[in-house]
Amino acid sequence: MPRGFRLLLRLAARTFFRIRVVGRENLPSRGPALLVANHMAHLDGFLIGIPARRSIGFLAWRPYYEQRASRWLFRLGRAIPAGGGPREMADTIRAVRRHLAEGHLVAICAEGAISRTSNLLPFKRGFDEILKGLDVPVIPVHLDPLRGSVFSFQGGRFHWKWPRQFPYPVTVSFGAPMPASSSAHQARLAIQELSTEAAAMRKTPGDRLDLRVIRSARRNWSRLALADSTGRELTYGRVLAAGVMVSGWMRRTCPGHDAIGVMLPASVGGALVNVGATLAGVMPVNLNFTAGREAILSAIAQCGIRTVVTSRQFLAKAKIETMDGMVFLEDVLAGIGTWEKLRALAAARFVPARRLSHNRGTPDSLATVIFSSGTTGTPKGAMLSHYNVLANIDAMAQHFWIGPADRIMGILPFFHSFGFTTLIWFPLVTACGAAYHPNPTEAKSVGEMVAKYRAALLIATPTFCSSYIRKCTREDFASLRLVITGAEKLREAVVAAFREKFGLELYEGYGCTEMAPVAAVNPTSIYAGSEDLAGNKPGTIGHPLPGMAARIVDPVTFDPLPPNQEGLLLLKGSNRMVGYLGHPERTAEVFRDGWYITGDIAAIDDEGFIRITDRLSRFSKIAGEMVPHVRIEEAIGEVIGEAPCVVTAVGDERRGERLVALYVAPEISPGELWRRLSETSLPRLWIPKRENLYPVESLPSLGTGKLDLYGVKLRAQELAVAV
Repeated sequence: MPRGFRLLLRLAARTFFRIRVVGRENLPSRGPALLVANHMAHLDGFLIGIPARRSIGFLAWRPYYEQRASRWLFRLGRAIPAGGGPREMADTIRAVRRHLAEGHLVAICAEGAISRTSNLLPFKRGFDEILKGLDVPVIPVHLDPLRGSVFSFQGGRFHWKWPRQFPYPVTVSFGAPMPASSSAHQARLAIQELSTEAAAMRKTPGDRLDLRVIRSARRNWSRLALADSTGRELTYGRVLAAGVMVSGWMRRTCPGHDAIGVMLPASVGGALVNVGATLAGVMPVNLNFTAGREAILSAIAQCGIRTVVTSRQFLAKAKIETMDGMVFLEDVLAGIGTWEKLRALAAARFVPARRLSHNRGTPDSLATVIFSSGTTGTPKGAMLSHYNVLANIDAMAQHFWIGPADRIMGILPFFHSFGFTTLIWFPLVTACGAAYHPNPTEAKSVGEMVAKYRAALLIATPTFCSSYIRKCTREDFASLRLVITGAEKLREAVVAAFREKFGLELYEGYGCTEMAPVAAVNPTSIYAGSEDLAGNKPGTIGHPLPGMAARIVDPVTFDPLPPNQEGLLLLKGSNRMVGYLGHPERTAEVFRDGWYITGDIAAIDDEGFIRITDRLSRFSKIAGEMVPHVRIEEAIGEVIGEAPCVVTAVGDERRGERLVALYVAPEISPGELWRRLSETSLPRLWIPKRENLYPVESLPSLGTGKLDLYGVKLRAQELAVAV
């Protein structure tokens, strides 16, 4: 490429883009190398070549290359035409190999098409064909965040849209060279890891939840933001004003508090308390009111909570006893006068964001602590920072294609990480709006809310979807465009029934509290020319979200495993939690070299789809709730004494899993054991049914004397079938 032309390209690039280059030293100063990059926009080839000190050839889509108006530009840029039928593709591969043999650098986007979801698409077979017999280094390259630029597929089209920023920020990351023997799978994983590092570099001082919500509310002041089944509806402006009022109340009545408890259902009121607390610089902790008094008190003690905001009406309906330190939202709102409301509205509209918010934290400050049960039943708190949550929100916004005209139907509780991130902060930050109904099992009411607010996105469990199939009409769900399920295995029977009833696909995803929480989702099928791009693959949880990476390793050695081989699933990204509150040793157990150890057994196939096959951790997911086996075993032990017992789970058509307990105490009948378990403090969901309690002569064990958990599961399945 002529030096003058390269200079013009750089000047043009610096005019329209703000380019940050990472790892430039990984580009060889001489000799050939194959650069393999993600494909986000039409200008990818030029953006890769501009930071390099050498000329880089790149692939250009043949119809563009052959146009008279642009042919000269591609030829000056040493582009190689790509696309077309098998013969044309063979010519492209030969041309790339020839350039490499001559000692040049060549950049390819092995996906073969521009990503519509920001996920890495499956690599084409041409990657392996190019490298066959050549001894050239492979350099992974990642471009971030081109989704949203003029030449990306933002808004469902490639051209004729305004840039979100000018100049548009782009990070070009060059990874460490890999040997020519590297597989497409290894190259994909290397690019994914570069994406996690690039996502971390996006962080700015303004990346706090309170500041992002203020900016979003002011841009969308009069649009509907939140609604719930009580009939309450608030615009973005009124949400921000209400948050300012709650913030003022907290600063007056809770001085010096670092955290405040929130015990409210999925509702406008619950969301406002979270927003107000964050504006006040007080960390909201949504308490799991279904976990029992002991677990609630444990969470309160761990966070040092002195005040819990709740509602008299909610406590009465949920049959929860009052506790010391409870303050009722009804009283808080009743104590706010007209003058204070007007002042809050004016402040929300005009006061500078950093003065309006009294939060003095940073993007790395804690946004919340989400509690989940530990292996002993004691709740452990996952600490999530502002940037953990925002990184997850930004990744979901790229993947879901949810815009300001859409709304989310919110049915998950706010003490659940999905409820906290996707139902409170995602709609407020992205301006897509949310409608809440606190009880996901009330299918008829959920259907009515979806229809009333024309919701486009629903996140639910397969169990809830099964009830919607039975009780909701096709008209109820007519507005839905995307339904994502998680927390349980999505069975094909549910998928087929949902498709037949509503004409909608169910897309399976995966998340965990420690990842703030969404980690992977099946992408929607997108037709592009002659092929579907990385569509939904049933039986998998999809691809990692943009800016995240997944790896399968040997559970013992932690060595990476090849595609399609089962091993331990590790996740990495800016949404990974800070750690477990007050438990550095537990944190160290689940962190390894920046990766989060999920405890799940999975495999990644050749196309990058993840399939969960088992769990190492002793939990079951029943109707979307995490149920610890050890805690149930402890309760059984209190009944049967020192006799051994074990809890496992078998498949269940209705709830996904069914708890089964084996115990060596024939003198205690299953009926008696069930009765005495029902008298304990265990949540009803955690107690196996009477017919799933089995007295046995002995429990399966290994040669070492340890309990054989696999044998236990097989024995439980045999007993369940025999009934």
